[in-house]
Amino acid sequence: MPRFVKNNYMITLSDRINSMEESATIGMAKKSRELKAQGKDIISLSLGEPDFFTPKFIKDAAVEAIDKNFTMYTPVSGYDDLRESISLKFRRDNGLEYSKDQIVVSTGAKQSIANVVLSIINPGDEVIIPAPYWVSYLEIVKVAEGKSVVVHAGIETDFKITAQQLEDAITSKTRMLIFSTPCNPTGSVYSKDELFALAQVINKHPQLVVISDEIYEHINFVGRHESLAQFPEVYNQVVTINGVSKAWAMTGWRLGYIGAPKEIANACDKMQGQFTSATCSITQKAAIAAMLADPIVLKDMIKAFHSRRDLVLAKLNEMEGVKTNVPEGAFYVFPDVSAFFGKSYNNYNIKDSNDLCMYLLDQGLVALVSGDAFGSPECLRISYAASEETLTEAMRRMKNTLEKLV
Repeated sequence: MPRFVKNNYMITLSDRINSMEESATIGMAKKSRELKAQGKDIISLSLGEPDFFTPKFIKDAAVEAIDKNFTMYTPVSGYDDLRESISLKFRRDNGLEYSKDQIVVSTGAKQSIANVVLSIINPGDEVIIPAPYWVSYLEIVKVAEGKSVVVHAGIETDFKITAQQLEDAITSKTRMLIFSTPCNPTGSVYSKDELFALAQVINKHPQLVVISDEIYEHINFVGRHESLAQFPEVYNQVVTINGVSKAWAMTGWRLGYIGAPKEIANACDKMQGQFTSATCSITQKAAIAAMLADPIVLKDMIKAFHSRRDLVLAKLNEMEGVKTNVPEGAFYVFPDVSAFFGKSYNNYNIKDSNDLCMYLLDQGLVALVSGDAFGSPECLRISYAASEETLTEAMRRMKNTLEKLV
């Protein structure tokens, strides 16, 4: 157990923090910054952060809020007018009816998820998590002392689990399912029919609460986004997670929110009240402008992401040994690179995707994230939230570096 001695005091960290893994995406971004500081020309495609700036009309709303002195504490769940605007957004974009009392605004969607897990999960409760999964799901469940039950889906099914896989994973101890659509890290999007099939299973297990993480909702290349909560038979079992970080390019503003049954919303308000209280008042006022805006204003950004996806896929498909599918949303490609396992170059021996990512970083100066962090060690994640010029150069480096492996 790690101990730190300082000024004759011995500090012992908790088992909770010692068992927690560092976020792999944040870890790789940190390493990239360190190498850049050493003068190395690193191209980092590791973080899930849009390379666009927050739209001006949202920034203007924040400036107006400052000028009008919205600088005091707000209700824990958020300003009423913000929650009413989120309610309108749910109705307009998703066909979902959530009153403001069913909405809790938090400091990012990550806190929204943590609030729900900590409000529902007791020690030993099982939480089904389809893999590939976002890196923080498992760690949040671990903090709640739950048990993650990972259900694997491979590239041949576009990384999406089936209703039968879900049914097979449910036991008497299952309390929760956490999944995302569009998905981080794969970009996979569940269709309405696929969600309906999952809903039929969920409906048979009334003890099951589902966290449907829809933060990438608007970055969708196949048409209308489909929400799990649209099916009346499971509406009261679903917590819909969303936020402003991705589509509205507001990562640093830190605002996420839930639409949930009132009992869960009240529990999350109680939980948040003891941890952080409300999120930033200025961010809340800025977010109202985003919620009330017609999503059509995002069309140019989505078009750019679509074009970048096609560019990256075309370049990857030129690389022998790299296996891809076609992601339908978000801004990630998640290729299978297992063909390179067992190969080597000089002192580099590639046993897994961790080794391959370090090799590409050291020799190719391209920072990616190992699929192991997402529960799929045969893959790696490429974020294409970068200019086409940057992506073209990154793919050139990646191709040249992979070709050295024998």
